[in-house]
Amino acid sequence: MRSAGLLTLMWVMSCSTAQANEVEIVATVFHKDAGSWSVDTTLRHDDAGWDHYADAWRVVDAQGKELGRRTLVHPHETEQPFTRSLSSLEIPSGTTTVFVEAHDKVHGWSKQKVKVDLTQASGDRFKVEQ
Repeated sequence: MRSAGLLTLMWVMSCSTAQANEVEIVATVFHKDAGSWSVDTTLRHDDAGWDHYADAWRVVDAQGKELGRRTLVHPHETEQPFTRSLSSLEIPSGTTTVFVEAHDKVHGWSKQKVKVDLTQASGDRFKVEQ
């Protein structure tokens, strides 16, 4: 009985640690550039070498269709938070809401998303410059 309680405690601790290490989207800025968009996204993650680091972020529409992706090719252990850009992003005409999602090599796509209303100048963790 005592070992079952210890195993449960260890499992709970591992779950909370895993969630704490998911990549966080700190902020994102969308810039309208003559028909297409450029996006600057700032991420925070406890990168721990090549086996566990934030390795991508993407923009998806309301149905989850990927519109653009920025692949991150190396860990940023000493640069936190860090910002990377994506240019020439095509967002279909009439689309007013998109989402930014982030990925790390261990946890996959984070549960945290940033909802971006392209008709607003700013909102929760986003800015739009047209």
